Amino acid sequence: MANLKEVKQRITSVSSTQQITKAMKMVAAAKLRKAQDKILKMRPYSQKLTTILDDVVSSMGGDLDIVYGEQRPVENVLIVAMTSDKGLCGAFNANVIKASSYIIENTYKDVNVTVMPLGKKALDFYGKKGFKIIADFSDVFFDVNYDNVRAISEYAMEAFVSKRFDKVVLVYNHFKNVATQEITVEQFLPMGGDLLAEKEDKKESDYILEPSKEYVIEELVPKALKTQFYKAVLESNASEHGARMTSMDKATENANDLLKELKLQYNRTRQAAITNEILEIVAGANALGGA
Repeated sequence: MANLKEVKQRITSVSSTQQITKAMKMVAAAKLRKAQDKILKMRPYSQKLTTILDDVVSSMGGDLDIVYGEQRPVENVLIVAMTSDKGLCGAFNANVIKASSYIIENTYKDVNVTVMPLGKKALDFYGKKGFKIIADFSDVFFDVNYDNVRAISEYAMEAFVSKRFDKVVLVYNHFKNVATQEITVEQFLPMGGDLLAEKEDKKESDYILEPSKEYVIEELVPKALKTQFYKAVLESNASEHGARMTSMDKATENANDLLKELKLQYNRTRQAAITNEILEIVAGANALGGA
């Protein structure tokens, strides 16, 4: 059985750790509220913009030459992996890295893959693994704003248009609620599926477009892509704070349970020590009496 000093030191250590996890939970909760407000406000705008674009494209019969929708043989792929800059957020980073590594090793195993890590955790992982990486934008989560994210999306869009990459894929955590984040693998370029698919049963809206549909498409497509990229970054940012808040809450609860066990052990050890001392005193008194 551990002595009283060792148990007391452990109690002090766990109490200090619990104070830290409580503080980190409160900080994560404050950051989460701001990040959650951003993504909840962004989603309706992004969805409406996509709907308008889809309606306009459908009304033109699909005969469009959109440079961002060019389908070509896939030889070079850019994987945008969105993690955090810090740890202590449960499986948040591990899930993104696991999903990214899976599609690299399976889906795109026969093509040239370049990784654009957003977040220091992804940068450290893929840098150590020897992957070809683009590290220019790894610090985006230090200050998440539209201007910074726009620069990243424009880089990816320009690289696709110049045919340096034939496909751009986003891997990030989709924010559902504080306790739930879902891994999402989303094709960013070429545009397809969601943005340009013509739906048979869809009721088209009657838009008045000036100066022309073609001009609106040219302006709307880049805007929609940048918005899509920005929404993915906001989803990841909110998911990170939610995951960290949940992780720190669990850590605080575990520390509280451990403290209860340690205090119980401390009291038992203390009582055993007192009992031994009493026995020694009684034995000494009996020995003196017998002499």
